[in-house]
Amino acid sequence: MKVILANPRGFCAGVYMAIDVVDQILTLIPERPIYVYHEIVHNRHVVSRFEDRGVVFVESVDEVPEGATLVFSAHGVSPQIRQTAQDRRLRAIDATCPLVTKVHAEASRYARDGYQVLLIGHNGHDEVVGTIGEAPHAIQVVESADDIPNLEIHDPDRLVYLTQTTLSRHDAQVIIGSLRAAYPSIKDPPSEDICYATTNRQLAVQRLAPECDLVLVVGSQNSSNSQRLAEIAWAEGTPAFLIDDKSEIKQDWFEGVDTLLVTSGASAPEDLVRGLLDMLITRYGAEVQQEDVSLESMEFGLPASLKILMREHGEDPTGRTIRIGSGHDIDSWVVQREQASVPVRMTISSHAAKSGPQPAPDDDSSDCS
Repeated sequence: MKVILANPRGFCAGVYMAIDVVDQILTLIPERPIYVYHEIVHNRHVVSRFEDRGVVFVESVDEVPEGATLVFSAHGVSPQIRQTAQDRRLRAIDATCPLVTKVHAEASRYARDGYQVLLIGHNGHDEVVGTIGEAPHAIQVVESADDIPNLEIHDPDRLVYLTQTTLSRHDAQVIIGSLRAAYPSIKDPPSEDICYATTNRQLAVQRLAPECDLVLVVGSQNSSNSQRLAEIAWAEGTPAFLIDDKSEIKQDWFEGVDTLLVTSGASAPEDLVRGLLDMLITRYGAEVQQEDVSLESMEFGLPASLKILMREHGEDPTGRTIRIGSGHDIDSWVVQREQASVPVRMTISSHAAKSGPQPAPDDDSSDCS
């Protein structure tokens, strides 16, 4: 069996930053537990590993003892949650993805300027809940085009749409098209809200899935971006399964499968992908071939609240950043297992995200995010 390994895949810069924030706090602060509001990222293994190290994940700030350390997850929180944490004298460390923070700032600014904000996203998702909290009087959630007739619009000339960062770009464009048809004066956000990593991982599946008989996506069921990867594979006509790890594999999935595509969501650790590949090589004699659909390089500064904590504990954060690229050294890993790997590169210059967020074309043929 041939295994095509999609690249880019796995951790985005925002997820890497959030995990690194908790890692550093565990190193800096000897007291346990450390509290995190909601799952730091939507991945069962990441959460479980932190729990083993003394992290407690809570669904309410009221669960956190006064004066304790509380980390806000990558998905962001509302101003009301921040205020509650302050009222309880909690040491709040903000691990919100900067791209989510951008959407929060847009929602707040447009609401102050008298706009109604139509937020395209999944009602109840942590990110959407946090964004709504910026201006609950001005924001309505649009999950599908079917929601548009039920919107309460005060002034069609004072409308703007924003999007959840982990949506399928294609699905978002369908809704945006319907909004524009209903409200021609609706404003676009100042720049793309859908995360560059979401776009690039979905583009890779859209490009590679048609060449394959089956797609396996490593990620958790509550991960929005991982769910979108599986949905895109099915839309391209290739069956797909979303799995937390290799233990969820079923042998009958591989009947008649000659070519398998493996990818992972933006919150899935790479070691889970390697574990899956190891099983596929051992059990099925798989030959692994990585295909690079786009290249990524993103750098975020450390959160200001973490810098303050580091200085208090004698650590100098000057010049420290969170940087992640899309280079997975899969060839040397396969060589170590005495297996052959054939590196293949695909040059798709119009989609390559070589230095952060890149706008994707608007035609449906490449809208895969």
